[in-house]
Amino acid sequence: MFLENNVNHQDQLGWIEVICGSMFSGKTEELIRRLKRAAFANQKAVIFKPVTDNRYSKNKVVSHDFNEIESIPVHSSAEIEPLSKDVDVIALDEAQFFDEKIVGVCNKLANSGKRVIIAGLDMDFEGNPFGPMPSLMATAEFVTKVHAICTKTGNLANFSHRISKSKDLVLLGERDEYEPLSRAAFNKSFKK
Repeated sequence: MFLENNVNHQDQLGWIEVICGSMFSGKTEELIRRLKRAAFANQKAVIFKPVTDNRYSKNKVVSHDFNEIESIPVHSSAEIEPLSKDVDVIALDEAQFFDEKIVGVCNKLANSGKRVIIAGLDMDFEGNPFGPMPSLMATAEFVTKVHAICTKTGNLANFSHRISKSKDLVLLGERDEYEPLSRAAFNKSFKK
């Protein structure tokens, strides 16, 4: 369970929170939940997403359960800092698709007193660490790993198994392209 930081605010700069896991694990749901809590506390927040993520909406972050929140699509991490000047909370969805400079941007924002909340896949469809996520997880004060339920075994799933034949690293998709699998089911899928 995640607990917001509430210790010694005079000596506390901002911080970084990472929500990671497989597809269909509730990462975006958790991100939206945290942003709604910040709004309830009268904190100004902004959420960014890569411009390439237009599955459900061009200007909204939308979960697989169709919860949504207004967002700003950006082409690169360099656009984020100038758009975050007058806010308390900065959120990023689908962080695995950002360039490697996102790590420095997030640390600079946290060092300036901002709360930075990041959601993204920690592994790609082959089970390898994905994009800047490992570095973001390493520099974060809080990391929450959420899990889906394996479609084959019913156990906790932390792998995003690609069903389609595409070998492209980035392939936006839904249940027709991916399924969440446990370690045992994921390993078995490669032995076929």
